[in-house]
Amino acid sequence: MADKEAEKETHESLLDKITEKLGGDDSSSSDSSDDDHGVTAASAAKAKIYRLFGREKPVHKVLGGGKPADVFLWRDKKLTAGVFGSVTIIWVLFELVEYHLLTLVCHILMLALALLFVWSYASKFINRAPPRIPEIVIPEDVVLSVASAIITDLNTASAELRAIASGKDVKKFLAVIAALELLSVLGGYFNFLTLFYICFVLLHTVPVLYEKYEDQVDAFAEKAEAELKKQYAVFEAKVLSKIPKGPLKDKKFA
Repeated sequence: MADKEAEKETHESLLDKITEKLGGDDSSSSDSSDDDHGVTAASAAKAKIYRLFGREKPVHKVLGGGKPADVFLWRDKKLTAGVFGSVTIIWVLFELVEYHLLTLVCHILMLALALLFVWSYASKFINRAPPRIPEIVIPEDVVLSVASAIITDLNTASAELRAIASGKDVKKFLAVIAALELLSVLGGYFNFLTLFYICFVLLHTVPVLYEKYEDQVDAFAEKAEAELKKQYAVFEAKVLSKIPKGPLKDKKFA
């Protein structure tokens, strides 16, 4: 009798374990399905968020990633401060002090050669090792890759200008004309070096500020883009729609 009761208890314990196992699998599967649903909902909500210029990547990736992006976003503060300070010194020398490029290069070379010559000559008398002057050799493949990149960019720009001049995209044509007009106005107030320095400062301040306040900027840009679309629709209905399209036929004059 005792053996039958023990066997019955063993059988019941096995049934309980099987039931718990099946219940755990169901709960885990339901949890995983809930997690998948949550991830899908989060990704869908993220896709609906407006981003400036329709970007889908982080600002660091948009800027190319790597060291250049780290410099623009002040990830490496020492390197960025060094680059920013060097460019600022060059701008001050050429713009404020009114140094000339050839004069500056000659003075820097004269100072460097004089210091190296004195150090090398004096090392014979003070029993010190002469300075190690590195041998600078520019690799040919680097020059070829840079030249190839420049040629590719020039060809792309030429093709883009040709497409704009063909009259197929009025919106892009007006945007390019507005940008060129803005550059011409800025060129009347600033010379090329100052304009380059302004662009350099903006390139090292605007991306890092945008990355810090991107949610607020994107929300404002979404409203501004909607308003611009409304104004452009009115302009297109009143002005652009009245402009005749298509190639003009040759007319014969008597």
